[in-house]
Amino acid sequence: MPSDALSEILSLTTVESMVTGGFEAGGPWALRFPAPKSIKFFALTKGFCWAQIDGEAPVRFKQGDVGLLTARRPYTLSSDPSVTPVDAMALFSGRGRSFVILGDGTNCHYVGGHVLLDPTSGPLLSEALPPWLRVDGATEQAARFRWLLGELVNERKQRLPGSALVASQLAQLLFVQILRAQMDSDGRIPPGWLRALGDPRLVPAVQLMHDEPARAWHLDELARACAMSRSTFAARFTATAGIAPLGYLARWRIHLACKALRDQRLPVASVAALAGYSSQGAFSNAFKRMTGVSPSLWRERQACADAA
Repeated sequence: MPSDALSEILSLTTVESMVTGGFEAGGPWALRFPAPKSIKFFALTKGFCWAQIDGEAPVRFKQGDVGLLTARRPYTLSSDPSVTPVDAMALFSGRGRSFVILGDGTNCHYVGGHVLLDPTSGPLLSEALPPWLRVDGATEQAARFRWLLGELVNERKQRLPGSALVASQLAQLLFVQILRAQMDSDGRIPPGWLRALGDPRLVPAVQLMHDEPARAWHLDELARACAMSRSTFAARFTATAGIAPLGYLARWRIHLACKALRDQRLPVASVAALAGYSSQGAFSNAFKRMTGVSPSLWRERQACADAA
């Protein structure tokens, strides 16, 4: 199969999803969690609960629903927002546990995890998501969510050889399904590349730019691929992606260049050519506009950070 833009972006950002814990709860209960250092996801495999991040109204989650938290804010999970919460970290980390039982554990079953991103390219993904979202278990993707959540629960209970790896792969699939659900969410996500990938009229142009990022694409060519006039295409793309089409291409080229500078021992001139720039000077100017530093200095800083 040919590559697709979403797969390329997820590969660039080095997405790694993992299940980190969960709980079973019954009766009145409430847990207070600190601000996550990475994207946090969780799912209700039984019952319901209330979730509230600081500064937002509480949201009710029911069986089959999945939540995603990208904002670095503390949050509370509870059987009722009026219940006084206890410190979740003291309950989990303080006792060396990943799964706990609250009360009789019969009313609510919760599975949680983290999505770890590459520190350099990760913001490309996290910035495309809202601070907080709930994926309804009654959507078209519900059947896939139910299967994935059921398998995650089975892996935890059965503890067969290789269960940690299987759970990680299931969590990865769950995260991709969450992204797909948001692409179909009819404008509930902020303007950005993820929203553009959810617009079938714009996908042909986005895919062309990802297929050949070094090509000198013209607005007329991209508009023609989407069967739109130049002006209509430019306006629709900008409103949906939050950036003009050729601006999107330029940004994607710099993201690819960052990966090449960090992971490959290529001269800056070679990276410039791979990214589609006719000269090293033009590449350096574009790179500095986006990152604030020259390609050479950026590579040097990355090497120091990796060594540290």
